[in-house]
Amino acid sequence: MGPGFLYVGAFGAAEPATVVTAPPVAWANVGGTLGGVSLNISQEYTELEVDQVVDIPGRRLTKRELTIETQLAEATLENMALALNQTAPTVATTEKTLDAANGASVFVPNYSALLFDGFGPNGKRRRFIARRCLAVDGTETAYSKDEQTVLSVKWSAHYVSAAIAPFKAVDDISA
Repeated sequence: MGPGFLYVGAFGAAEPATVVTAPPVAWANVGGTLGGVSLNISQEYTELEVDQVVDIPGRRLTKRELTIETQLAEATLENMALALNQTAPTVATTEKTLDAANGASVFVPNYSALLFDGFGPNGKRRRFIARRCLAVDGTETAYSKDEQTVLSVKWSAHYVSAAIAPFKAVDDISA
């Protein structure tokens, strides 16, 4: 129980050295969230079969998906770009603009990395890092006189390499 802080960095951004080290400048705080941050890990196993027994002799992991969902409470153009897997808006003297990606660039995903700092069961910091993410659902922004405007976003973590895990969770267990 308690608040958490969500940061975004470029895919491959240097990670903090320890769980208590502040995220480096390569990581930007996305600001407040509304309704918490959900980390979901789903796994699919395929059953093995043999002719000699009626029982299932075993299973093998055949698919794993990690998703991170939240509502960004700061409906900035920077956060909208993040929810759309786009680069940051352009800034001119009197305005900031986010143009929809188009042309060939829309076919090349703009992966990012996510870092979430919250609390573990021991009341100390728990950090979760997803190293290669894409926002995979659409986003919705509603403007209403009696409700806060937010950006809903759902990211999915993706394979990095045989040597680098797609995500990691770290708990502070210091005395």
